This record gives sequence, structure tokens and C-alpha cells, in this order.
Amino acid sequence: MARPQMLKLPEVLAEIDMSRAAFYRMRARGQAPRLRKLPNGQVRVSRADLDAWWERCAENAA
Repeated sequence: MARPQMLKLPEVLAEIDMSRAAFYRMRARGQAPRLRKLPNGQVRVSRADLDAWWERCAENAA
């Protein structure tokens, strides 16, 4: 089984066209994709979590 694709936060921010500050405000409200913190302190977002988040955004907009 292949490992899930993990995206760096700058990659996620570029894809969703959002600033880091706006992303963390959404995260504080519980409205952002789930972050996973690595042992070295870096954060990642799985491609599956980001895609699911996009789907929820589309459903809420409809």
C-alpha cells in the first residue's frame, strides 16, 4: 500500500490561495483541513484531508 501524499503548508496555502494568517484563523475556528505535526516540528496536510476539506467547502457553498 502506498504512503499517503503529505503536503507542506506553503504548498497547501498556494493551492487554496490563502495567507498563513487566514489559514490559522480558520484553523482556530475548526474550519481548516487537519494538520499533522511531524517530530521535527514541521506540519503537513494529507492530500486526502485537503481533498475532503475541498468537498465540504463545495457542499457548504451549494
